[in-house]
Amino acid sequence: MSSKTSILTLSPADFEKKALEIFAHQAKNNPVYAEYLSILKITPEKIRRLTDIPFLPISLFKSHDIITGTFPPQITFTSSGTTGQTTSRHHVVDPAFYLTIAESGFAQFYNYIENYCVLALLPAYLERQGSSLVYMVEEFISLSKYPESGFYLDNLAQLSAQLAKNQANKIPTLLIGVSFALLDLAEQFPQDLSDIMVMETGGMKGRRKEITRDELHLLLKKAFNLPAVHSEYGMTELLSQAYSTGDGWFRGVRTLRVLAREITDPFSYVPAGRTGLLNIIDLANVDSCSFIATDDLGQVAEDGSFRVIGRLDASDIRGCNLMVGQ
Repeated sequence: MSSKTSILTLSPADFEKKALEIFAHQAKNNPVYAEYLSILKITPEKIRRLTDIPFLPISLFKSHDIITGTFPPQITFTSSGTTGQTTSRHHVVDPAFYLTIAESGFAQFYNYIENYCVLALLPAYLERQGSSLVYMVEEFISLSKYPESGFYLDNLAQLSAQLAKNQANKIPTLLIGVSFALLDLAEQFPQDLSDIMVMETGGMKGRRKEITRDELHLLLKKAFNLPAVHSEYGMTELLSQAYSTGDGWFRGVRTLRVLAREITDPFSYVPAGRTGLLNIIDLANVDSCSFIATDDLGQVAEDGSFRVIGRLDASDIRGCNLMVGQ
């Protein structure tokens, strides 16, 4: 394998070549992925195209340690879950590389993070250990040149006051928050944030009734006088992110690409614009698995942008998940 840092400067034209290189490496050096390919009777040497690559069911991150190579992980990210629910575990060999991907990916869409005052409203994530989102935002806060940057838990009044000050002083500000907490802020402290970039990370986490992303954005835009609400798409099992600048369509950072597969046939793909289940290629996951079959329902456009419209019911029970229970 070539240096991981070469992924950061990868051109779109070279994406497939790099993906096939990583696939060959992981098929040989990732025991769980190798077993999955063996169950499918896949010969790795016969894989020649991106769409031929089998994607590992995301639920295997709950039951198996997904690691490529023999290097010990330095940190383990875990997903959130209700009491008694099995959570995903993503063992990360190189946390610094994850942060580099996060910083460069944000800059790809929004400029360098140090130029923003970063205000984070992530109570559900701060209240547990192992959140990759908190790990990323901690780095963003540490890089910001504004000392006002920081996390907010239940102190919405203090956050509202800081936002008002930043708005009045024209300070470039990123307010990043989980959906239910942003709705709490909108209901208790509606105010003009038209010069603030508000970014939601999704998830009611059982705190509120689930609503669509469009409904969420309408409520936030009305409460905060916003022209648009931005969104971040990430997962415990990924090292790369995707961003929406307000139109509901996500665009992946240069290390991420999304495909939509048939709901009833996990090894076939749907045409652009049709609803399917999302397969994610994350080249940054070189030490884990770069080819993940998610439970997210969505659509992928001709230009590669994608939107998420929901999750598959009973998502842990799927035709392609042949290793659950082993």
